[in-house]
Amino acid sequence: MARGGQRGATQQRRNPQSARTRRNEEGIIPQLARAVREVEAAVARRSAMPEVRAKFQVVALLAREERTRVKTDPALSEGRRGEELKRLDGIATILAQTAARDSTLFTLLDENAEISEAAREVRRDLLRRAGVDEPEAEPTVAEPDPEALAAAERRVVPLSVQARQLANPFLVPDFTHARAHVRPRRLAGWELLDPLFRSFERAAPDAPACMALPEAEQLQALTGLRGPAARELMPHQAQLIASAAAGHRTYLLADEPGLGKTAQALLAAEAADAFPLLAVVPNVVKTNWAREVQLWTPNRRATVLHGDGEDVDGFADVFVVNYEILDRHVGWLGTHGFRGMIVDEAHYIKNKTSQRSQNVLEVADRIRARIARPLMMALTGTPLINDIEDFRAIWQFLGWIDEVLPQGGLMEALEESGFTPADAGFYPAARRAVVDQGIVRRRKIDVAADIPARRVADIPVELEGEAGRSIRKAEQELARRMVERYDKAIATRRTGAVVEGIDHRLVRQVAGWEREDTVAKTGENVFTMMRRIGQAKAGLAADYTAQLARNVGKVVFFAKHIDVMDAAEEVFADRGLRYTSIRGDQTSSARQKAIDDFVNDPDVQVAVCSLTAAGVGLNLQVASNLVLAELSWTDAEQTQAIDRVHRIGQAEPVTAWRVIATQTLDTRIAELIDKKAGLAARALDGAGEDVDGGSIDLQTEALVALLTAALVERGDRA
Repeated sequence: MARGGQRGATQQRRNPQSARTRRNEEGIIPQLARAVREVEAAVARRSAMPEVRAKFQVVALLAREERTRVKTDPALSEGRRGEELKRLDGIATILAQTAARDSTLFTLLDENAEISEAAREVRRDLLRRAGVDEPEAEPTVAEPDPEALAAAERRVVPLSVQARQLANPFLVPDFTHARAHVRPRRLAGWELLDPLFRSFERAAPDAPACMALPEAEQLQALTGLRGPAARELMPHQAQLIASAAAGHRTYLLADEPGLGKTAQALLAAEAADAFPLLAVVPNVVKTNWAREVQLWTPNRRATVLHGDGEDVDGFADVFVVNYEILDRHVGWLGTHGFRGMIVDEAHYIKNKTSQRSQNVLEVADRIRARIARPLMMALTGTPLINDIEDFRAIWQFLGWIDEVLPQGGLMEALEESGFTPADAGFYPAARRAVVDQGIVRRRKIDVAADIPARRVADIPVELEGEAGRSIRKAEQELARRMVERYDKAIATRRTGAVVEGIDHRLVRQVAGWEREDTVAKTGENVFTMMRRIGQAKAGLAADYTAQLARNVGKVVFFAKHIDVMDAAEEVFADRGLRYTSIRGDQTSSARQKAIDDFVNDPDVQVAVCSLTAAGVGLNLQVASNLVLAELSWTDAEQTQAIDRVHRIGQAEPVTAWRVIATQTLDTRIAELIDKKAGLAARALDGAGEDVDGGSIDLQTEALVALLTAALVERGDRA
């Protein structure tokens, strides 16, 4: 035995390559390498079938697990560790190149991506080939979620609601018009949600933006409206109401702000007899919704929920509740027998992980469980805030999709199209199918020609004195820090990975690090920079507003931060200008008084408004000029603010004066906001210029621009 062992050792010394080859064929990495090549070949043949997608996902997950093991395994020598990490890097490179061919594969790498049973079987097979026994997972008893328990404890049932329940103890669910559940047939196994979103990102210039609506001659017969409402309705409003009267029940009403979405929603509910009706709205517009109910549907009684709902009218027709207190009322709202639900400013639920979104989706699901075809309406003039994914929660609220698949009529339409996501024709057909589910999008220029034009005019200002010097110095320090990170990344890069000139991919990576780095929050970062710029501009913006007010009449002043509003109000007081203030911390009555004073009192010349708190639910057409003292991080927020003035009832051309601090980040942010507007224009209206790279994160893009400019300034070739 000893002699044989010695002979084997001698042979290994004589043929080390053979020993290394055998060692490299052991374990999970060779199995992953073969599997990733199979996936690469299949995708190159445009054959991203479900089994290929499952294998792609499993290879990525196992490679991630193996990398963690290799990095922490104390039994590995440094040489062996480096060798295995290099092989894993090769697998990761092939995965990235493969996903670049089919961008829908990226969704399988999301931390929340579902792992199908097919993927689990692929995983077991790969581990079995590698000689790894994976123990069966033991069933575990889930611990109670403290947050869920706390939320349940906060839930209430107002006494008036209990009285209504006792008066109507047998609320029978209505399934008269129930439709059979549609399961995928030809499309079974395909990832469909991501391609649906991409169909809006890839929209052609002539892509449909609005579902088919009844023609003008049908309006009176279908709506059945009489009296003041029928006289005051504009044609585009009456068309939607006629559609509801004809039987349509789900709408993403995405008309541009200022085209009367609240009136359309209430009258659609009247046409569909969708009462009792639940309206979930921002806190700042609760009172206004009650007024709108009285104005447009005077035969219906509205009640507004505050706090625990102690003064709510359980027998009302329209229940108005704000997002912030919805968690207390989720229980009884889901069983109250609502035949319709409206979500105002629906972009508030774009983050599906937020408690606000989960509450809305829970109530919607429970209403659908009792009423087969309730009227479900999502109202927002700006459904896209950051990227196409903002559609996800809205579509789920409307019942068009669930967590993983299209539902009902949408799935039927996709099946009938004859395409799969591997076909180019799938994307225009999918967009058309989604739009037909109930997207209603009209632009002012198309349906309200009598509303005067609007324009955004930039007012460049120079930040002088100590404040200006401090801001420019801080911006230089931020750029210097990112240049150091960039140079360090270049210096530690592996041999052979050389890019001539500026490595724009690395620039974006460094900007992402800076964006996410919590350490940076202790010093200057892009957020504190923009706030300081806003503070420095406050006096200049207020001075310009005062000049406007003296020359053209009433002006609306928008700012993002309270201290900027305070500084502006000091300027107005010094100038002898009467002003009113609309902020987020006001009571409903104080807010309404501030609005009424500005609208009705000719001596109140300026309305000082919070960009976030006053950007929705206000009608300030009495002014035709507004000043944007601070820039927002989204084009949608800027648009919402402008459309407080530019809406139905406006008789004058509207000008938004955007105050921009020159030679600072302000100028770059303004350019990015304008660029980001192209995403919404293309996705919603099938128009607008293409936006490189799809969605835009303004904070990251601002840092990219800052770092690129710093590299160019020091002489790096762009």
